[in-house]
This record gives sequence, C-alpha cells and structure tokens, in this order.
Amino acid sequence: MSTEGIIGLVRSTLEIALWLAAPVLIIGSLVSVLVSIGQVLTSIQDATISTVPKLAAVGIATFLLLPWTFRKLVGFTIGLFQDFHKYLG
Repeated sequence: MSTEGIIGLVRSTLEIALWLAAPVLIIGSLVSVLVSIGQVLTSIQDATISTVPKLAAVGIATFLLLPWTFRKLVGFTIGLFQDFHKYLG
C-alpha cells in the first residue's frame, strides 16, 4: 500500500470520527456553558450541580443520535470494504 493510500485512509477515518463525535461534544459544551452561567448567577458552586446536567445531556444526546451515528459508521465501513482491493497491494 502506498503512502498516499495510507494517508487517505487515516484522513477519512479521522474525518468520520470527528463527524461522529462533534454533535455530542457540542451539546456537552453548550450545557456546560449554561450550567456555568447559572452557577455564577446563583453563586452555587457545588460539583454535583455542574456534573450531573452535563452527564445527563451527553447521555441523552448519545442515545438520541445513536441511529444517525450507526448509519454513518455502517456507511463508512461498507464503503471501506467495497474498495478494499486498493488497500491490499
């Protein structure tokens, strides 16, 4: 396998990983900012108040985005296996 082929495979793998992780990371970041603003406004600095909403938001987002994530991952895998002959030589 040529260097260009390896670079292309790694690039496409990292690209799909970014697309799959981005929605959950964005939702987690938005909830974190909102919780932090709420803590600053109310002067409540409890670790539980900052952790539980973030974990719940990430868990719910992961659960709701699971079908989309699965379709993207299956599509990538099928595309990879359909063109597998170019990675063998």
